[in-house]
Amino acid sequence: MKTSTKMYLSIFLSTACIIFYQYQLSKANLLSSGNVDHIDNEVSNNLRRTRIPSTITTTTSLPLTSTTDKTILPPPLYIITPTYKRPEQVAEITRLGYTLKHIPNIFWLVIEDATLPSTQLTRQLKRIGIPFEHFTAPMPNKYKKNKVKPRGVSNRNRGLDWIRANATDGVFYFADDDNTYDLQIFHEMRYTKKVSMWPVGLVTKFGLSSPIVRKGKLDGFYDGWIGGRKYPVDMAGFAVNVKFFLSRPKAAMPYKPGYEEDGFLKSLAPLNNTEIELLASQCTEVLTWHTQTKKNQPASNLDLKKYNGTNLVKLHDIIV
Repeated sequence: MKTSTKMYLSIFLSTACIIFYQYQLSKANLLSSGNVDHIDNEVSNNLRRTRIPSTITTTTSLPLTSTTDKTILPPPLYIITPTYKRPEQVAEITRLGYTLKHIPNIFWLVIEDATLPSTQLTRQLKRIGIPFEHFTAPMPNKYKKNKVKPRGVSNRNRGLDWIRANATDGVFYFADDDNTYDLQIFHEMRYTKKVSMWPVGLVTKFGLSSPIVRKGKLDGFYDGWIGGRKYPVDMAGFAVNVKFFLSRPKAAMPYKPGYEEDGFLKSLAPLNNTEIELLASQCTEVLTWHTQTKKNQPASNLDLKKYNGTNLVKLHDIIV
């Protein structure tokens, strides 16, 4: 065989080997990428389901694995939100929901003061896309005649019942739908060992409600109304560890207007002030606010003679 022919044959075989090797390498990478995508999609679907079994929501972590690394979710955080039908309801739930959507490993308990759940609210909760349960817990009739009503107590106690039946670990927090929250407070409260507290802004005549911290220790409470309460704090200013709560089988919120927070925290006894964790940089930051929405009047009736057959009919069904 001539030298030139041998040379060309050698070049051809070398080129073919290189092409074959590159093809096998790209095929392997494609398969590996596909496996990662499958895992990511499966995890994403689990996290975005609107209703998930307690065996998933009550575990302390859900491992996310890929071919290169492992990510462990933080302890679960349960958010208990009382609500009731009004023109602002869906708007405020939407605002809170998209705040909570930034928080990992979260489960949202939305409880209406109603006999039947609002289909519009359920639809919006599904649209927001974080794991949730939507319950009803109407206020007992015997309290509806009171001049000052214990609003939100039946809702919160219903959420506590769910915690007892389904949760084993993590932390829960009462988050009203008309408040504003800095994401940092959710990250801090998640690791509460028993009870944690922090300041709440735009509440009481003092402009805030807060634990008093002196030399790094809890030294009382600053609130516009003490009222003989042992714990004169705002509902948005504390979180509770699930295991600690479960160890207090009689813990519940009382139907006593103005004393709901105090009564609930006292029901967690024994609880020493030295065991209360002070968050928000030792209570020097405001990370939650009472930004109550202006109340709107119910919408006037739609003139069906004039607007029947238009988009306004569907829109009017949405507006309370």
